[in-house]
Amino acid sequence: MTAPLSLKSAPLVLVERPQDGPLPIARRAKIWELSRYLHCSIIGTCLSTAELRHILAKSGFLTDGACDHELHGRGVTVAGQSDVAGKLLHKALDKRHRQAINQFAKAKSAAELTALWREALARGEVPGAYWAALTHPEASDDLVRQMFGEVHMLSHLVGAANRADIRRLTDLEAENAQLREKLRRQEAHLREGLSTRDATIRDLNQLLARRIAEQVSGTSASSTSSEHATLTAVVSDLERRVGAESRRRAALEARLERLAEEARRDREARSAAEAREQTLRDELETLEARLAFPVEVASTPELTDRFEGLAVLYVGGRQQQQSHLKSLATPMGIELLFHDGGIDDRHGLLAGMVSRADVVMFPVDCVSHEAVSAVKRLCRNAGKPFVPLRTGGLSSFLAALERMAPSQVSRESAASASA
Repeated sequence: MTAPLSLKSAPLVLVERPQDGPLPIARRAKIWELSRYLHCSIIGTCLSTAELRHILAKSGFLTDGACDHELHGRGVTVAGQSDVAGKLLHKALDKRHRQAINQFAKAKSAAELTALWREALARGEVPGAYWAALTHPEASDDLVRQMFGEVHMLSHLVGAANRADIRRLTDLEAENAQLREKLRRQEAHLREGLSTRDATIRDLNQLLARRIAEQVSGTSASSTSSEHATLTAVVSDLERRVGAESRRRAALEARLERLAEEARRDREARSAAEAREQTLRDELETLEARLAFPVEVASTPELTDRFEGLAVLYVGGRQQQQSHLKSLATPMGIELLFHDGGIDDRHGLLAGMVSRADVVMFPVDCVSHEAVSAVKRLCRNAGKPFVPLRTGGLSSFLAALERMAPSQVSRESAASASA
């Protein structure tokens, strides 16, 4: 991204606005009428890589094997041209951010435009607001410079967040390796203890047989009492040794049980860590592949075709997250329904909403046990799939959509099940 210092002296909006005489009818600026210093941030913020690739292929600027960085550079070049490619790019941006453009069209002054930008920035709805504000007739150079700087800093914050997630995954992998090594050492120690016990028992049996043979061969018929005393002493010694070995064996078996229990807990902890690591990795990959910013998903034609008309019931969660979840689902053609998870539902609202939905989702960290039991029972009765979410955050919702099997997305199967 071009450094903000490059914007200090350059004119940012090239639409001509006469100083004297009546003002022309206000119109939004075209992308090629904006300063070339803004094109890099617009392409990187307001379009997904898939959308940019589609536009460049349609305009003949795409070559086989081009990497994402090359696509970005060609997109920046096209943005400064008023030819067919530039117009296709401008049209795609307008189509993707039509809702934000309509909202910002209500601003009739620079102050109102600044206020709308501030509200969108606070909500995290940056891509659409950035494009709508940059092309607005009331966008001043000062406001454009301010918005550019804030978007520039947001890109650094997003990169820092991704790096933090990667560090957490690395820590989990290291912890997993330590658990594996600890389990290996404990299993080896158990094997060694069992081998030692068996060897001791074998040696005692051999010693007993040898002592009996020695005593029998070394005694005479005339020394019956001496023989009896000697055998008694041998038996007492052997009984003492057997008792000591039995106690040692009992201690080893108790330790074996304790170590086996520790190994079982370690295996469970390792499995949980691996599952959590894989979940975080899936969510991170999904965010990196689909999000320009943390609360906006790339509405690609592939996703729209896959989810168009899908009805998803979201049970539980936080009420303030509902608007953000809708902003993720609506561009993909998903009809998102909400139920707060309350079980005092005398009119059967939850059962009716489950019958309307194709898929039911609920965040396990923000829903009651009674609501989860009711959802599972209703879904089984109606033949509908349900998907538990790791958290009530946007990333878990998006990752669950990415992992959904084709059968869960099929409206035909859902229709036949309801029939």
